[in-house]
Amino acid sequence: MATINLETFVADDHKLRSVRKIVNSILSDCQPEFESMYSNIGRPGVPPEQLLRALLLMVLYTIPSERALMDHIRYNLLFRWFVGLHADEDVWDVTVFTKNRDRLLEAEVARLFFEGVKSHAVARRLMSEDHFSVDGTLLEAWASHKSIQPIASKDDNSANPPKGGGSNPDVDFKGKTRTNDTHRSVTEPDARLARKGEGKEARLCLSGNVIMENRNGLIVDAEVLLVEGNHETQAALSLLADHAGKGSTVGADKLYDNAEFVDGCRLLGVVPHVAQNNKGRSSRIDGRTTHNPGYDVSQKKRKRIEEIFGWMKTVGGLRKLRYRGRRRVNWIFVFCSAAFNLVRIVNLTAQTA
Repeated sequence: MATINLETFVADDHKLRSVRKIVNSILSDCQPEFESMYSNIGRPGVPPEQLLRALLLMVLYTIPSERALMDHIRYNLLFRWFVGLHADEDVWDVTVFTKNRDRLLEAEVARLFFEGVKSHAVARRLMSEDHFSVDGTLLEAWASHKSIQPIASKDDNSANPPKGGGSNPDVDFKGKTRTNDTHRSVTEPDARLARKGEGKEARLCLSGNVIMENRNGLIVDAEVLLVEGNHETQAALSLLADHAGKGSTVGADKLYDNAEFVDGCRLLGVVPHVAQNNKGRSSRIDGRTTHNPGYDVSQKKRKRIEEIFGWMKTVGGLRKLRYRGRRRVNWIFVFCSAAFNLVRIVNLTAQTA
């Protein structure tokens, strides 16, 4: 029996109180999904509600690893209170935690949690249904350049790791051409070589894509794709098809000033407020769009989507991915999007209170 009431240690105006209230409501709605994930026999696992709260703390407080997270929960009374542990209750072993976390990763819990957060924003009338912005960002994969090997046939041994040099041998790839068509990372096959701009070094990456509503800068949907072809345009059109109705507007940067995106938006009945790219070419956007007062508003609002990516990478810990495989990266990307929306909802509610 606990001898300390952790409620007395948490300030009444602490923002985690508002976050926990929303989270508890969402987790209550997720009970049917949780019950289907756990067996009624055998040793009881870590409760999924506590798992999700702990993972949320990991994102909100930029905790670099599960082992560090266990240490924080063990010594921090605020974290114990948020997760739902008593002051004298044992904290899970990191191996037990990660095994139970993997069970969440295999299910669509992140998407369920994200939709629950979004429903709270809709109920508070914080989300626009008519004006959106789209963009994508490169997520650096958890793989090194040394893991890139030629894509070998069944009879070819050229893709084997270099021999000698112990567990971390030298790899000399100077003067050798490596492309996504001929080479692949053996530790992260879903990652592709990509550059953030001209003159930048190529890194192994996946593509994180977001559609944002323009009223308060909340995330409407998020998705991770492979860096192949015109992936950002394809992701944006897919997200718009799911969430933007006819007559809606969408802001985007110069990358989206291409025939596929602009024509695709018009087929969907969405007005493309795309930044014009006139450098050595003709823009797909003409004066009929740019002279509209709403175009300037969309161009100002769309820049807020960079705040989302900045928050995810600096606070949410996605600057360097800790998971491998597109499916797992998509899980954490969607979960991080839900965490961002939670913070925004709490801040917006506090401003109007």
